[in-house]
Amino acid sequence: MASLPPVINLQAFEAVARRRSFTLAAAELHLTASAISHQVSRLESHLGVRLFERSAHGVRISPAGELYLSRVGGALSAIAAATEDLRQGVSNSLYVHSAPSIASLWLMARLQAFAQAYPDISLNLSAAHTPSDFELGQADIDLRYGVPNWPGLVVEPLFEERVVPLASPAFIQEHRLKRPEHLLGVKLIQSNVSVVQWSDWFAAFADKRAPDHFSVRFDRAQMSLDAAMQGLGVALESTTIAGRHIAERKLRPVFGLERAVKVKAHFAVYPARHASRPPVEAFLSWLHGEASKG
Repeated sequence: MASLPPVINLQAFEAVARRRSFTLAAAELHLTASAISHQVSRLESHLGVRLFERSAHGVRISPAGELYLSRVGGALSAIAAATEDLRQGVSNSLYVHSAPSIASLWLMARLQAFAQAYPDISLNLSAAHTPSDFELGQADIDLRYGVPNWPGLVVEPLFEERVVPLASPAFIQEHRLKRPEHLLGVKLIQSNVSVVQWSDWFAAFADKRAPDHFSVRFDRAQMSLDAAMQGLGVALESTTIAGRHIAERKLRPVFGLERAVKVKAHFAVYPARHASRPPVEAFLSWLHGEASKG
């Protein structure tokens, strides 16, 4: 195994990268700014790369630093959580990482049921677009979104989703949206990370090509749905992920559920060796039970 840098150097780097300030990082770690600077310099010397670009205007993380942070940040969080669990005598812990939208729009509303069913499991949940690194021990299970291409891991689809145009009832009424081609006359909201794009929907349900210009673009379903609720346009999103908004009548499928692109895009992903852990087994069983409810 390659020699690892001292943990104190990694902690200093992570704090500066997260806070974008040596001074704020120093206050957080109860050190002086000079001490933080020395720790980061030692880490840069150890790695042989510049992690930050320093100037009179402040500090800016370098591309190499961003890449390193994406790997090291999660590892440090996992170490901190494992340490705290050990101190508190927690032996039945579960670490779940998730894509942001399913975490905030689907999973969070169901966690109380999991806590009631499994009161002895200590659940730790994190969310980010970047998948967890199982080799670094960042998570037991990862709820991923996208096209499944994760060799060496168990990949279990959660549910089939219907992706449809969604808008506020007032927006639909104001623009008299009756047919697919009517969407060419209104603002469309682009979800950059969606596996189903407007071009896919127009190809399936309209004789016209999808526009290549969008009034707003987002990298999270939550923001696309929020924009649609505010009347900024029509979003193309999953009725499963938008279920709460639809139930509360803040959003409505513009053309009902018949004109839907069906896709399986959310998956529970984990190394096979994790399946034998009781908390993992319990969570997967509960998760699939919730997913089957629709």
